[in-house]
Amino acid sequence: MPPRDRADQPWRSEGAPPPPPPKKKVSWRGLIWTALLVYLITNLVLTFVGDDAPTKISYTEFSKQVTAGNVSKIYAKGDQIQGDLKKAAGVPDKDKDTYDKFATQRPSFADDQLWDELTKQKVTVTAEPVYKEPSLLTNLLVSLLPILLLVALWVFMARRMSARLGGGAGIDEVEGELNDVVDFLKNPDSYRKMGARMPGGVLLAGPPGTGKTLLARAVAGEAGVPFFSASASASEFIEMIVGVGASRVRELFAEARKVAPAIIFIDEIDTIGRARGGGAGMGGHDEREQILTEMDGFSGSEGVVVIAATNRADVLDPALTRPGRFDRTVTVSPPDRKGREAILDIHTRGIPLADDVDLAQVARTTPGMTGADLVNLANEAALLAVKRKQTEVTASDLSTALEKVQLGAERPLVMPAEERRRTAYHESGHALLGMLKAGADPVRKITIVPRGRALGVTLSTPDADEYAYTEEYLRGRIIGALGGMAAEQVVFGVITTGAENDLEQVTNIARGMVGRWGMSARVGRLSALPSDAQQAYGLSAAPSTLDAIDGEMGRVVDECYESACRQLRENRHKLDALAEALLANETLEEVDAYRAAGITRLAKPHP
Repeated sequence: MPPRDRADQPWRSEGAPPPPPPKKKVSWRGLIWTALLVYLITNLVLTFVGDDAPTKISYTEFSKQVTAGNVSKIYAKGDQIQGDLKKAAGVPDKDKDTYDKFATQRPSFADDQLWDELTKQKVTVTAEPVYKEPSLLTNLLVSLLPILLLVALWVFMARRMSARLGGGAGIDEVEGELNDVVDFLKNPDSYRKMGARMPGGVLLAGPPGTGKTLLARAVAGEAGVPFFSASASASEFIEMIVGVGASRVRELFAEARKVAPAIIFIDEIDTIGRARGGGAGMGGHDEREQILTEMDGFSGSEGVVVIAATNRADVLDPALTRPGRFDRTVTVSPPDRKGREAILDIHTRGIPLADDVDLAQVARTTPGMTGADLVNLANEAALLAVKRKQTEVTASDLSTALEKVQLGAERPLVMPAEERRRTAYHESGHALLGMLKAGADPVRKITIVPRGRALGVTLSTPDADEYAYTEEYLRGRIIGALGGMAAEQVVFGVITTGAENDLEQVTNIARGMVGRWGMSARVGRLSALPSDAQQAYGLSAAPSTLDAIDGEMGRVVDECYESACRQLRENRHKLDALAEALLANETLEEVDAYRAAGITRLAKPHP
């Protein structure tokens, strides 16, 4: 991100002339090297082009060749003579060089009978020059050719670098949504003639790290227009002094209009754009109202497009998203498998990879990870390779880095034998229930090595990206999450605090099933728990409905817990075998885990 032009300016600009234009420092060393390179290339080109130029010889050598009858034809203009030899002759004083075209100068004091000798030897005297000098235009083009080649190469490299910077790999699905904006900024006259009005604002909504800022910058780069960026959460943008923040918004839009067509990008728009009455802090409303006022002033012909980004689109004030303002919302989701592979390929170009690294396999095992997560994964693997004193990043480095990113860093914690055994059964309960359920996410790894806040971790990830879930799948998720608590109950007859994180997951899934996704006959096919923004106006549902939701959540979780305990009792021998293998090895990879439990991995049925 480029620096701000002034300390009190809450935005940054790219591609726009700064006021006043700073004097660019000239790199004389770079100019000298460039000039030298152009000179060398020019001489090289001229050398190849000038291969047919005649060899300059002495008049004595010319007379010798005439007497020997080796001259085929000549052309004379004054005392200057050009000609061709019948067969190549050696250049005097240069044993290895020969010539067949020559040029010489007849001395003014020469009194030889040149014409008689030429007639005697039957030399053809022509009226046209044997060798024509290149025209001024030809010489100019030959001289400029290296410079033109260098300029073309520079433009090509600049475009490649720009495409690499702006191209957000993995978000190809949003390209079509923004192509209209790019085309409008490139060809505004076509839209004006048709009477079409481009959206005044585009809202990029998606989780953190999905590349919303890069996408906005890529739109500006593709359209070739100035790019003004500001963060709505910046302290310089939100001022407690009434009116100051709003004046800066006016200044930002004024600067963009001066260099239109242009793009204004406002990051974290939810900071000042929350629904009124929804707990927005001081200083937010003035800036929001000013932004709305400026956008309402657009006629659609200024060529200024406002792009905003947020990861909380649900809390935005409807006044921001109505037609005429941010009337186009583009959802930027985490990349799919192909997108993840492309991102990994880009961000590992500067990292030496070993032959055993398969980026496609890494992409398959990282569903749900954003571009920022993948960049962090590649960096963690490189850091680990340095610590291990390696010259390349191996598949083991990437696997260990993925564990650190997904599961947390290892903790040097020594657990008592009984607690270690209970942890092994806890994690085995999670894993076994996932293995027994057809269609559940495959178990990738089980470990009782403490990581982060957890004493052990069971990692399960799907084979492919999924976007919609059935009630059966969600119940399987709840059963698997309750597997640790159920295993402790079945084996030890106790319940510990180790299931805290599991219960948080269970609560969130059950609440969504009952209150949002219509998976309860008692509550009905409705969304009784809407977004936070609507809750700001009061209760989201009637008290009786909320009571029904609580009751249904309890019923779903109780049924899943009973199922978990029953399955573990029925498969106690498999649970014991898995826990013993875990105690012996501390960590089990996918193949070893299924083998220890004596279970063949069940393929997920495809619709």
